[in-house]
Amino acid sequence: MQIITELSKTIKARLKADPKKSYVALLHDKGLNKILEKISEESTEVILAAKDTVEPKNDKKHVTEEVADLWFHCMVLLTHLDIEPADVLKILENRFGEGGLVEKAKRTSQK
Repeated sequence: MQIITELSKTIKARLKADPKKSYVALLHDKGLNKILEKISEESTEVILAAKDTVEPKNDKKHVTEEVADLWFHCMVLLTHLDIEPADVLKILENRFGEGGLVEKAKRTSQK
């Protein structure tokens, strides 16, 4: 998980860069809606790549690359909202070992 920490540091550093020279700075400069648009786009690309993994191509590399793009853009979102990746990892850690249906029921009942 060291890469998550390093990537987070890099994204934070690039927020202060010139938007003409840094993709992260450009996204941050354009604001939340642009970041969400990219996450939506990347999510769709993951879905399409996953479908290709099953049929007809069996291309696991493509879906892996698309998931990496999605994770990256989610990390840009976290940084934009001043949320640490460790906060997300902590939630996953707390959910670990608990059945998915039980955990989901708890979240639903808390709303």
